[in-house]
Amino acid sequence: MSDKRMSDFSTTYNEYHPKIVRYLARLVGESEAEDTAQEVFVKISRSLDSFRGESSLSTWIYRIATNTAMDHLRRLSLERSTRPLEDNDLPRDEDTGPIDNSPSHDTLLIRKEMSDCIRGIVDCLPGDFRTVLVLSEFESLTDAEIADVLGISLETGKIRLHRARTKLRKELEAQCNFYRDERNELSCDRKTTPLKLFKK
Repeated sequence: MSDKRMSDFSTTYNEYHPKIVRYLARLVGESEAEDTAQEVFVKISRSLDSFRGESSLSTWIYRIATNTAMDHLRRLSLERSTRPLEDNDLPRDEDTGPIDNSPSHDTLLIRKEMSDCIRGIVDCLPGDFRTVLVLSEFESLTDAEIADVLGISLETGKIRLHRARTKLRKELEAQCNFYRDERNELSCDRKTTPLKLFKK
């Protein structure tokens, strides 16, 4: 690796590594986030010279991170489906398994501290909804950047984000008294009588 390339990668790593670890924690769980982030930055180091600026560097990095996370979850799902079921594979409160891609409830907080009930509801959203919501609400990507990261059209991205927000709002209304605080961040108070998430 040339000195310039090494310098470019070092700058990119220092700027984006904490953000990507935080982002991946929402997608693959805190325990897997660091290892997955290292895989992401290996890919970045190998491809940085070929980055042509057709999208922003940030969007390009988030696309690699998202694809790597999805690959990781698919591998995990395959591994669990091809080996005998063990006691530690049985679903627990903190382990919902790979089917719905829900991460551990002990995930890193995104951007700033959020209330437990909102974190839990976001974590339990279907994978596509959770990803688009995290990119928009917590990573502050624009609609166009989100569409680029996910490899979908702008219109599809807007529809998916609208549906994700609608789903989140519905669950928040069922679970919490929610509001925007003085920093304009989501906050809530848990309702006295908890309801089951996504109850049909």
